[in-house]
Amino acid sequence: MYKQWNDIINRAGNEGRSYLMEHECKELLAGEGISTTSAAVARSPAEAVEISEKIGYPVALKVLSPEVIHKSDQGGVKLDLKDASGVENAFNEIAGIFSHKKMIGVSVQEMAPPGLEVIIGVSRDPAFGPVLMFGLGGVFVEVLKDITFRILPLTETDIEEMLGEIQGYKLLKGYRGTTVDLDALKNLLKKVSNLVMEQPAIGELDLNPVFLYPRGNIVVDARIFLGEEISSLPARVESKAALNKLFYPESIAVIGASDKPGKLGWNIFHNLLYHRFSGKLYPVNIGAETVQGVPAYPKIADIEDPLDAAIIMVPAAYTLQAFEECCRKGIKMVIIESAGFAETGEDGKAVEKELRKLAESYGCRFVGPNCSGIINTHHRVVQSIGIVEDLRQGNIGLIAQAGVYAAGMLWGIRHTMDFAIVATIGNKADINETDILEYLGEDENVEVICMYLEDVKSGRQFIDIARKITARKPVIVLKSGRTEAGKIAVSSHTASLAGNDQVYDAAFRQAGIMRARNNDHMFGLARAFSKQPIPPGDGVLVISYTGSLGVAAADALSLGGMRLAELDEETRKHLREILPPYVGCNNPADYTFDMNADQVRRTIEIGLGSREISSFIVILQAETMDTYIKEFKKIDFKGRPMLCCIPCKEFAMSEVIDMEQAGFPVYSTPEDAVEALAAMYNFGLKIKKQVGDDEKPH
Repeated sequence: MYKQWNDIINRAGNEGRSYLMEHECKELLAGEGISTTSAAVARSPAEAVEISEKIGYPVALKVLSPEVIHKSDQGGVKLDLKDASGVENAFNEIAGIFSHKKMIGVSVQEMAPPGLEVIIGVSRDPAFGPVLMFGLGGVFVEVLKDITFRILPLTETDIEEMLGEIQGYKLLKGYRGTTVDLDALKNLLKKVSNLVMEQPAIGELDLNPVFLYPRGNIVVDARIFLGEEISSLPARVESKAALNKLFYPESIAVIGASDKPGKLGWNIFHNLLYHRFSGKLYPVNIGAETVQGVPAYPKIADIEDPLDAAIIMVPAAYTLQAFEECCRKGIKMVIIESAGFAETGEDGKAVEKELRKLAESYGCRFVGPNCSGIINTHHRVVQSIGIVEDLRQGNIGLIAQAGVYAAGMLWGIRHTMDFAIVATIGNKADINETDILEYLGEDENVEVICMYLEDVKSGRQFIDIARKITARKPVIVLKSGRTEAGKIAVSSHTASLAGNDQVYDAAFRQAGIMRARNNDHMFGLARAFSKQPIPPGDGVLVISYTGSLGVAAADALSLGGMRLAELDEETRKHLREILPPYVGCNNPADYTFDMNADQVRRTIEIGLGSREISSFIVILQAETMDTYIKEFKKIDFKGRPMLCCIPCKEFAMSEVIDMEQAGFPVYSTPEDAVEALAAMYNFGLKIKKQVGDDEKPH
């Protein structure tokens, strides 16, 4: 089979073609066990008639020319020809249309009986490599865009999920007496996946249409475009220990440390001192004897002690020299916070290339450039270029391609979120998101991971590593550059090329990653996962001071795959004792504006006695919120989560912060609270399924 591939590809190359003609495509597909319509090449009307009679009428004729790719658009396809006269006329008509082209002849093909039409396509993405598209054909793909994507190679789970994702899935399952062979379709998708993985010369593949039948399927039209294999950049980290000195250093040199407030070099060194970094600090400043009271060194080479890590904060023009001095010193981890590199243009890209060459030759790793360093609250490491005030030790890991997450936003979100590690990677000329994701997946202090990304550099490896991590830890990603305008902004910001957004969607789904719409969504999910346990079931008790918001919560639960818990008679009996006499004993439990903290606490405690109730959504009045925290702290929730909704919470932020720091996430709307709870529940379901699958014999 490889010889057949090589012969056809070489023939195309000799003819200057970057694509294969249809009869070549079908010959190769047939060799892989993929059913196609019978086809043969005719070079005259008489030969076309002879082939047609062997195949059997009706037939189709398609032009064969190395100069014609889109045959049907130019009149090069004639369908449903029922006799010799029709074939002769069609051949002559095609020959006349393409008389000015180099025409080999026509492809005479059998007319496939109609079936359910689907499309299967493959292209190569710069970040992830080969990507397979699947959907219903015809109007469904042309107008409705009912398609889905997966990164190759496909697993059986990938295939099952793809089929279930398209809106036309009911047609595949069978509709009004029409059925298709789903097993044969799954087998076809697997064969296409294997074919593309085995043949890197395939740049694009288009099977359209493919007809599905009650038994089997057939490829009616096929195109293959040749191209060079795209290799995504692999991460270089070999083990957790390789990055330990980045996140848990015992000594740090700061090149460009300053004694002048307002300078970024002052901010970095101040943060390390303010947060009481427990290791040794070495400021490097050629014109100072001390920096913020610490003895300084003119050059990194003047430091006699060994160093775990170095931070570079000098003008871009001097960064390469400073980095080389770090390498010669034997430092294995360098954080380049200086800006002015690939994000500024070709000259900056050239400097980054030199940085990578030095790093590889000296066995050094570096973060950045154009970043805001590393924060590790469990090791008192705060390297931000922005002033960072007090931080609590937390369990959230944040990987950010933009330094603002550590240099600006952290000032605010630190009040309601507790981070373990914040890693900003900037232009990620060396250490990238996959390296750090792998490390955070193994760090015991990190229980939930957030990522802000503008692109992914290590493609398939990113998916493989993320899939292992999401089997035990939630990973939430905010990916920017979704629109054309966003892509332009991304390119000018951190020199990233945003890929096709649908491809990123597919990659994240395959990896088990939750994709956030915006920062509020990402941080809202993270707060829930980091503060509350996973719901053990789907039954929810909603407690509210107003019926309308209770109804909104009920709708959101249904849409999110959860439900209002059924209240048994014992639970209703106890609730009647504390509910106002003028409201019904239902779920949602509506206390009206008479609701108070004691009632809500007692309601939750009653709910905890029911096996039906696995979690709680509590909708509170902003003006009385301060009365609830003390009561909530008294409750033993027995491993069941509670999320709060506070309409207009922005006008009671002091109380919101107190509630969040007590461990109870607060949302502005019932829908937001339910969305976070449903994400936790669905994550728990996935974990349970994986555990169940692991226990099954293989």
